Amino acid sequence: MASQIPNDVVEGVNNVWEEYEDGDITAKGAVKRLRSYLKPYLPAPCIMSLTYLDNTLEAGGINERQFYEQALEVFETFNKLSHQEPAKIQHPGNCDENNQNVANASSSLDSSLKVSPSTSIPGTEMEDSNESLGKISIKSLEFLQGPQLPQNEICVKESIKTKQGMSSSHLTNGIESQQHESELPKGGLGFSNGEDGFPLPIPSASSDSKVKKTATPAKVKVKRKDTARQKSITEMFSFIKKDPQPHNTLQNGCKNASEIAIPSAPFNNQHEVEFDSPKTPVSPNKPVLEADIERDCKTLEIKQKKDDLCDADGIVSSHARDAGNYHILSNGNMKDCDANDSASVQEDKEDCDANDAASVQEDKEDCDAKDAASVQEDKEDCDANGAASVQEDKEDCDANDAASVQEDKEDCDAKDAASVKKDNITTSWDSDDPGDEFEGFPSEKRLKLAEPERSYHSSQDQKTSQPAAPKSRCPICRQILDSDSLSFYEGHPQDATEEFIALTDPKLAIFMDDDLEERPQHKLTSFTVYDKQGHVCPFDGGLIERNALLYTSGYIKPIFAEDPTPLDGVPVMDVGPINEWWISGFDGGEKALLGFSTGYAEYVLMDPSPVYKQYVDAVMEKIYLSKLVIEFLYDNEDGGYEDLLNLLQTTVPPPDVVLSEDSLLRHAQFVCDQVHNFDVAGDGSDVLITHPCLRTLVDLAGVTLGKRCALKTRGPRIKTVKKMPKWTKATTTPLVRRCFDQFFADQIDSHKGDNSANDTKEKSGPRRMRCGVCEACLKQDCGECSSCKDMIKFGGSGRSKQCCKDRRCPNMMLAEPDDENEEEAVQKLANLRDAAAQTRSHRVKKTTDKLCWVGEASYRTSKRVYYSSARVNEDVVCRGDCVQIEPDAGVKDLPYIARVVSLWEDMKGEKYLHADWYCRGKDTILGDTSDPQELFIIDDCEDIPLASVMKKVRVVPHHPPPNWRLLGGILHPEDLNPLASDDTHSFFCQLAYVPQHARFIHLSSEQNELATGSRDCPCCERLRLAELRDSCVLMEKSTETDEYNAVQYMDQKFSVGDCILVEPSAFAFKVKLPSPASRAQRQQEHWDEDLFPEYYRLTQKIKGSNEDTSEPFRVAQILSIRPHSKSGEVFCGSALPPASVTAVVRKFYRPENTHRGAAAAYQAPLNLLYWSDEESSVSFSWVCGKCTVVYAENLTCSPDEFFLQGPYRFIFSQAYDATTKELVEPPKSAINLGSSGKGKGKGKGKGSSNSNTTAVLEDYPSITRRLRTLDVFSGCGGLSEGFHQAGVAESCWAIEVFEPAANAYKLNNPNATVFTDDCNLLLRMAMENKTTNSKGQTLPRKGDVELLCGGPPCQGFSGMNRFNSRQYSLFKNSLVASYLSYCDFYRPRFFLLENVRNFVSYKCGMVLQLTLRVLVQMGYQCTFGILQAGSYGVAQTRRRAIILAAAPGEQLPYFPEPLHSFSPHACSVSAAVADVKYKSNCRWTVCGPLRTITVRDALSDLQPIQNGGGREQVAYTTEPESHFQRMVRASDGLLLDHQCKSLSDLVAARMQRIPTAPGSDWRMLPNKPVRLPDGSWTKKLEYNHDDKRNGRSSEGHLRGVCACASGAPCDPMDRQHNTLIPWCLPHTANRHNHWAGLYGRLEWDGFFSTTVTNPEPMGKQGRVLHPEQHRVVSVRECARSQGFPDAYRFYGSLLEKHRQVGNAVPPPMARAIGLEIRKCIAATEKLHCSDAST
Repeated sequence: MASQIPNDVVEGVNNVWEEYEDGDITAKGAVKRLRSYLKPYLPAPCIMSLTYLDNTLEAGGINERQFYEQALEVFETFNKLSHQEPAKIQHPGNCDENNQNVANASSSLDSSLKVSPSTSIPGTEMEDSNESLGKISIKSLEFLQGPQLPQNEICVKESIKTKQGMSSSHLTNGIESQQHESELPKGGLGFSNGEDGFPLPIPSASSDSKVKKTATPAKVKVKRKDTARQKSITEMFSFIKKDPQPHNTLQNGCKNASEIAIPSAPFNNQHEVEFDSPKTPVSPNKPVLEADIERDCKTLEIKQKKDDLCDADGIVSSHARDAGNYHILSNGNMKDCDANDSASVQEDKEDCDANDAASVQEDKEDCDAKDAASVQEDKEDCDANGAASVQEDKEDCDANDAASVQEDKEDCDAKDAASVKKDNITTSWDSDDPGDEFEGFPSEKRLKLAEPERSYHSSQDQKTSQPAAPKSRCPICRQILDSDSLSFYEGHPQDATEEFIALTDPKLAIFMDDDLEERPQHKLTSFTVYDKQGHVCPFDGGLIERNALLYTSGYIKPIFAEDPTPLDGVPVMDVGPINEWWISGFDGGEKALLGFSTGYAEYVLMDPSPVYKQYVDAVMEKIYLSKLVIEFLYDNEDGGYEDLLNLLQTTVPPPDVVLSEDSLLRHAQFVCDQVHNFDVAGDGSDVLITHPCLRTLVDLAGVTLGKRCALKTRGPRIKTVKKMPKWTKATTTPLVRRCFDQFFADQIDSHKGDNSANDTKEKSGPRRMRCGVCEACLKQDCGECSSCKDMIKFGGSGRSKQCCKDRRCPNMMLAEPDDENEEEAVQKLANLRDAAAQTRSHRVKKTTDKLCWVGEASYRTSKRVYYSSARVNEDVVCRGDCVQIEPDAGVKDLPYIARVVSLWEDMKGEKYLHADWYCRGKDTILGDTSDPQELFIIDDCEDIPLASVMKKVRVVPHHPPPNWRLLGGILHPEDLNPLASDDTHSFFCQLAYVPQHARFIHLSSEQNELATGSRDCPCCERLRLAELRDSCVLMEKSTETDEYNAVQYMDQKFSVGDCILVEPSAFAFKVKLPSPASRAQRQQEHWDEDLFPEYYRLTQKIKGSNEDTSEPFRVAQILSIRPHSKSGEVFCGSALPPASVTAVVRKFYRPENTHRGAAAAYQAPLNLLYWSDEESSVSFSWVCGKCTVVYAENLTCSPDEFFLQGPYRFIFSQAYDATTKELVEPPKSAINLGSSGKGKGKGKGKGSSNSNTTAVLEDYPSITRRLRTLDVFSGCGGLSEGFHQAGVAESCWAIEVFEPAANAYKLNNPNATVFTDDCNLLLRMAMENKTTNSKGQTLPRKGDVELLCGGPPCQGFSGMNRFNSRQYSLFKNSLVASYLSYCDFYRPRFFLLENVRNFVSYKCGMVLQLTLRVLVQMGYQCTFGILQAGSYGVAQTRRRAIILAAAPGEQLPYFPEPLHSFSPHACSVSAAVADVKYKSNCRWTVCGPLRTITVRDALSDLQPIQNGGGREQVAYTTEPESHFQRMVRASDGLLLDHQCKSLSDLVAARMQRIPTAPGSDWRMLPNKPVRLPDGSWTKKLEYNHDDKRNGRSSEGHLRGVCACASGAPCDPMDRQHNTLIPWCLPHTANRHNHWAGLYGRLEWDGFFSTTVTNPEPMGKQGRVLHPEQHRVVSVRECARSQGFPDAYRFYGSLLEKHRQVGNAVPPPMARAIGLEIRKCIAATEKLHCSDAST
């Protein structure tokens, strides 16, 4: 053959071998070049061997290194054959010569494996497998000759002898080769491509007639066993070269084995030999056992016999069903069977059947998944390798057609089988059967399908998993050795030299003088980075940091070169080791300039080699991401993680850069390091690393900051420094400035130069702890920065208390505590002292004995003698005076202040006084922010010894002046103080204080005056009335029985016939409903731990579930009232404990209490009841309040109007019979219920003496007009919308700086003036008496604003934003001072401040205390509370802090009682300030009159949309299904903004595979590759480490994805990307509560988590997926979760609309607060009317 190969090809091949032996190229490079040279000249055996290796590599049976080593053996064998007998191989005309060639080839191949060619790559060694390969060759030859033919046996033996050194003449066997020449093709041999593109031998045109008479050839199929063994090149090559059964020529006595290799029959797709590509990787060091070879040969031999006989009988085998199988087709191994040999055929066929049955019984005949013909009748699930057991009792295998498809199964052709991916890979984006995605998953967790799901058996029953062991890794680069992503270095450039030699090339010497730099700078192109093992390595994966030796090669060019091609470059090899890599800014565009540093030079990188391009692209991607993130942090100070993801989705990236959440998480460590380095390089005034979105990124990706990094940034920085925007400082009134000066000194703008000192003053902060492990913590103080210069050890004052600029610990900046768990918060509150107890502990001691009475006794009783005055020391103390009381020695409080109510002496002569206590400001919620001269009246009094009086003090009552509303914003508010600031013996009092609710209120003079000549204490009277309020006072005793017709309880009169609300546990119904299965029971089903590896992380508690939500109150009608028999003698007016009074009541059924269950309540009105005849006895301790029940026919308006016009209103139209479980007509006595009494509550109606069948309808009180309202920080107007619905507000002005939200407010409030200016600028213009702004809009004047409402930006206080020390957050927090200044300037009648719950605890409650302090100093009555929006009719948990204030002369509103039941875990509305617990005035904390609102109530009627789909305006397609939907639907029939975000293909694939069962989230994702719409495939997440915390699965599988799972430091090489299960989630799940809720679906019967401004599956509130559709919730769905009506319009882009909804106050909650304000307005108007009439 060598003679037929062109000389230039031969020369090229020889050069390749020389370069390979010299170590200039690797095996990979040699194979590629040899293949390109010799491809047209390779014979069929070599081509087939290489093709087999290609398929094996693709199937994963061998790794890349093994492939190139074995491929090199094939070329080496071909090289020796071509040099020995080239002509005889090409034209096999002589059997002896051909036989000798085969023997020589076998000997040559075996000898070629004894000594492996050397390579220059350090550490690469080739196994010496001569002995095992020799055995394989012998066994292959023995088997392929066939034991039934003596000629073959002789040939095989002689071939072996020849291999051992005998001459070719020993192989004659007495028959001359010339006898068979006529039977062989005489025209040579050509080659063509076969069925699958593989080279196939085609005989010449002339062939013997005997060949055409051959029988139908058989098909030999070699199947892979469960224990896969790697096939060596020798075994494969020897098998191809020798035909097991040569036809015709062997029967004529051929002695030559070489004849067997020459096919002489026409190719007609017959006699097919099929090889299954191995799928299980085998270690290259594992020896091939002879027993395994014998078993394989035996099995193949039996199947060959069987197939031959079957074909002889005319039975045609089925064609191949897997396009990935390797086929070798020939005609040489068929047996010549004709009709005369039928007896012999029958005998051989029986032999084959018997042998085949034995083989099937022994090996269990594993069927590959690619062979669709082996699908069992019961559709048993194939394992990961596609093996399915052939069960004797399930499948009847016919020996005549073992490969035929069973009759009841669908026949799959080869094309269908080819589309099935290996290893159970999904091949379609939109699966026809979504149930396939959840095979092996608990049934209730699967997707709900439109068609019935297929029936699957758990793969757990069909496979036995062995305990997994960590995969072997390279000790240098830490890459997994059998990974498909492992690449080998191809070899050095041609003529490459070592680095120190290449640097001396004249092309690089651009300076001729001797003044050269120590390390010159050059450029490097066509480079590849590799380690000593020849593995291509990333240089940015932390290997350099661990001192791993990495090298590079390529072409060096001078520093001024611009051409990135290797042309004119100096080839270099083994450059390194690399000491560091660096970034030197950008090239003027988006491309970063990278570089390496070695011991000899520095290299600026140009273009990488093709094999290394993917690694450089990843580096460029992370650098561009870092640039984007830093710019985002600069420009979006309040942006969250979701906003950052939106930026990535909307930014057009440079070429080869992918911007997605997956890429952000993949490069999170690098990005955060760059942000930290950016902070370190700055002046320290602004720390970007503490940005809220960075915290979320750090938590998700498990980032650790401050580690020593080999990356150095030099030259231009990643982001050029730009000046921060000049935020306007808070414009405040003088009164507010005095209170806030200390807290917001740097943010509050002082007039006329007062702020000059504050601007330059460095703000001090709390001392931070250190992590002690990062690089910053290990440094020493520099002594040069401003912080060091202020330290005492460097001669400073020590006031700053700031650490050195170089020692700022980045990890501790991020180590802020997460939001508290609801249960932990409740437990913490339970351990705190109650606020009411704090003000009632007065321990006093006697301080003087100089006591005497002044004057005669004024009154005497049997035990006491009262006096009008007494002398204490030198002071005369009279009744009504205020005194200072000495506290006990063990009490550290200041002296107590009390008012003397009475003075008396007991029978023993001890002198006492009755003290009405005052409360100092520091003992209230104000704490240290209070005025030390201000006192507050509290409901607390007691008798104390007169000797405890220290001295007499002055307490001045302070009342607001008549022109109080016009005094707002005055320059000197201190002039209005009733006392001089230096008067330490005087106090003033203007408000009373309710400790348990933190309420500051005005008391009328009548409520607090001491009556002349009376001993009565007004405080004792108030306490008595409070006690009666909590007792049952009997009223209207019946004349016939011991029953009473009414009781007074909780300031309400309960009469017989009234309807009441009672606790759900007060009574039960006759109908018993089955209790639903608990979540723990539903999770006991077994799941496939291999397919769903994270399922074990699921817990029973799911956020957003209503499983623990209480039922609403029971509704009942009072039939009779009687006291308990043990109460003793009672009479009208007796006050009894509620538990001592019993009422007999009639039960009302709700729809969910009937036999139909909860499904009946969904479509029924919320206030629907059913009359019943069931009765029960309940004590008044179960009674929660009154309600109104009316027969529906008696309504004078629509049911919905009736529901909205008053509190706690119910209707019924039918009665429920629990016995027959039917709805029937109510009795006549029930029909009269509510027939009269409509109006103002006048009249009782007719009825019996013990039953009131009429209902007194209580409407919400009416007011004369709505209040003129200014909404500051209005957003889109949720607060105003709620006040509109309550009928209390008229929106006249609104201030909103963000134009999209301002435009939305304007759309919904067209009559309002909406300002888009900075609120501080507007206030300053108003304080300067300007009437219009720069746009000509009229500003409100003093006295115009009657209701001021607003919510200062909450990001600084939000628990979802834990970093509050940055300038912009402080600016936003200081907007609280601006908002209070609006209140001080305009002095409205009512004031409301809304903010997140953490506003209460921010800075240990200091901001809350300051806010209340300012309001009190203004003269306002005020209080604070926490409300749960879900308790007022929205399907969402959203707790908000509310501060209410009322002007003097108004009534301070109470917080509204909950209207709906809600989850008890989210209903804790108590708050702790300075370790003191304050309770809400709401008595109903868990239950409500109405059932909870669910996701189904809010969303079920909305039409389905796709990911990124929806329309801005569309008509309703269905009728409303729930009461909530009927209330919020638009009257014009148009649905607005039902649009959702479009997420990436990978995120969409994850959402599609989240089950629709309740509680589903990322932990239920299957771990499998899937195909995305663009045709790319995701990867399967690999678990390569032990999990120290969670252990291994029940099958022994590993559970750790990073080395940190086993306690070691994180390894950057463990990071994975493009996986269905995001790698970052199991990486950090153990530290973050398993990331419960991320990629979570909403539960139909649950509720939303707090609606955020940008729904992201991996955002803080990750449970944002639709309950059934594969997308995130739409804008309208979020709006419904907030309670917005469908007619409410939003403005701007999709993200801007989401932001408007997420920042809004839920209108239903605002409506409930507005109704309470309305009650107070009506009460004040009523009082004024009564005063005017008198």
